[in-house]
Parts: sequence; C-alpha cells; structure tokens
Amino acid sequence: MQTDNKFLDDMVKMMSGAMSAAGGMKDEVEARMRQNMEGFFTRMDFVRREEFEVVRDMTALARQENERLAARVAELEAQLSGKAKAPKARAAKAAPAKKAGVKKAPAKNAYAKKPIPKKPAAKKSSS
Repeated sequence: MQTDNKFLDDMVKMMSGAMSAAGGMKDEVEARMRQNMEGFFTRMDFVRREEFEVVRDMTALARQENERLAARVAELEAQLSGKAKAPKARAAKAAPAKKAGVKKAPAKNAYAKKPIPKKPAAKKSSS
C-alpha cells in the first residue's frame, strides 16, 4: 500500500538530510576533539608508549649489567683481600727463583687490567 503523499516524501527527505548533517557534525566534533586532546598531550610533554617501552627495556638491561658488575667487583675484592693476606704467609717460605725469558699469560678478563674508578659520594641536602 503505497501512497503519493507529497508531505510525507518531503518530511522523509528533510529527515534524511538532517541525519546526514548530524553524521557530518559528529565527524567534525570527533576531529576537533582529537586535535584538542593531541594538543593537550603535546603541551603536557607526555611520552608515547613506544618510547616508554624502549626506555623500560634499556633500564632493565642496565640493571642486569649493574648487578653483574656488582658481583664481579665483589669477586675481585674478595680476591684482593685474599691476596693481601697471602704474601705475609708466604714471606716465611723461600721464594722460588724466576726463570729468565718466561712471560706471564695475559689476563683472561679485559676488566682485570683497568682500575675501577670510584664515584664521589652524593651529598644529601636536608630540605
């Protein structure tokens, strides 16, 4: 049952136009809000998620390296404290004669020859 009512046809066209205009307005409002939010986050100097994850991974690697080096320092300090006591005990024994032309084997660890620099203690300020 189809009628030829001009008034209803005009109303449908008007409503259809209003809906498409509302959809266009919705897209425009979303775009403006997105611009405003991006500007806000840029002004607030936030980091992006990717940058945060990269720095987090770098921090984890640095922490592992720090733990490894702390263990190595403790090992070397133990060796040094053991060697400091050993020469006193050996002094009573006769030192064996060194053979001419015999060279010492190179150190296995590249860090063994380099002195470990000490960092100055950070001063704490009372606030």
